[in-house]
Amino acid sequence: MDYAEFLAQKAQSSAFAGFDPVWMPDFLFDFQRALVEWLLRKGKSACFADCGLGKGPIALVWAENVVRKTNRPVLIVTPLAVGYQLIRDAEQKFGIECARVIDGKVPSGARIIVTNYERLHLFRPADFAGVVCDESSILKNFDGATKALVTEFLRTLDYRLLCTATAAPNDYIELGTSSEALGELGHMDMLARFFKNDQNTSKARVYLNGGQDFSRAREAAKWRFKGHAEAHFWRWVCSWARAVRRPSDLGFEDGRFILPPLEEVEHLVHARTRRNGFLFDLPAVGLHEEREERRRTITERCEKIAELVTHNEQALVWCHLNAEGNLLEKLIPGALQVQGADSDDEKEARLLAFADGELRCLVTKPKIGAWGLNLQRCAHVASFPSHSYEQYYQGIRRCLRFGQERPVRSDLVATEGEHGIMENMKHKARAADRMFSALVLHMNEAEHVERSVEHTKEVEVPEWLA
Repeated sequence: MDYAEFLAQKAQSSAFAGFDPVWMPDFLFDFQRALVEWLLRKGKSACFADCGLGKGPIALVWAENVVRKTNRPVLIVTPLAVGYQLIRDAEQKFGIECARVIDGKVPSGARIIVTNYERLHLFRPADFAGVVCDESSILKNFDGATKALVTEFLRTLDYRLLCTATAAPNDYIELGTSSEALGELGHMDMLARFFKNDQNTSKARVYLNGGQDFSRAREAAKWRFKGHAEAHFWRWVCSWARAVRRPSDLGFEDGRFILPPLEEVEHLVHARTRRNGFLFDLPAVGLHEEREERRRTITERCEKIAELVTHNEQALVWCHLNAEGNLLEKLIPGALQVQGADSDDEKEARLLAFADGELRCLVTKPKIGAWGLNLQRCAHVASFPSHSYEQYYQGIRRCLRFGQERPVRSDLVATEGEHGIMENMKHKARAADRMFSALVLHMNEAEHVERSVEHTKEVEVPEWLA
């Protein structure tokens, strides 16, 4: 290809270029129909809807509309095991034809293809009219290979949909990764327009002392809104996304979408051995001390979790270390662990067995099973704290979902040394609530930011280069 074709291939359009729905089934609730209509008319959009509000049927109806409009297939990309639940619901509840494909080969006549993120590299964007990224918060890791792969895959597609309950729970600038994937402002363009940092630079990351001084680097790279830019930022986000915590956020009756009570209980475990040189237990300072505290107290913390979940009901246990998972599996009667070393098929089989009520207790890490799964047969969650509020929130919301009929109990087991981690999680929880409140407030005041992608000048190549 020549250079002009190369630029055209890389360009992204930010136009409002969707279509009116061609099919709207009766099984959707009123607020879901309103969301599908807006998402289709936008063409490239995001649905930030809380757990249990029906992102699955919304994505399926969106995909079916794109198939009927273009007569071409749509790809839905999900985390592990979520695809099986989605296909089962599509066929049994909604009568929508779906096919699971893991080798990248699209069957002749296929309409909606479902795969997982680990298999996305095997597919070609040219085979599809549109793509749905389920649990798209994976894009927040804007230095990660997965984000680069997904963004590149979506780049030339006319129809794109991102679905997640936790769009950017830790930092608002993470929304730039979703914007870039949809063809709106790029991540750096968004930073330059709405934010500034203490160094008055445009760098997304600041590395000090060769990248080793992480604590100072985080402070140096701290971004904040420019003066008077915050309201414009939220209005801009609402020009390509819809955020919903409950139907009343869109002006509809909440009806059956009322969550059962959540009982959150924090358990303080005392270490049997003190840190070297310390007479009393003190909060750990820095990642090195936090890791040492976590490894030194594995036995005490796991014994407490085992005590809490030893009953006849289902229990879901989240851990962070392999040693924690192995010990918990031994201590808890009827527990089965899903670990990173398992094959994708083994992981999916065990996750689905727990979802179907065939296992009493599941032990795994949030990064393996905390996204997308419907585990509302279970009403008891136990976990250890971490700096990732998103993992904690998603871990609870596998069970605490609209449709859960029982109160949900969440036990959080920590030591005195993990006091700083607990406070950081609470801070991030307040930030997440503030983000959703701002999105809901400005949803009806959307503000489009034009991004020009037209190349009006012909490229002149010097003779010596030609």
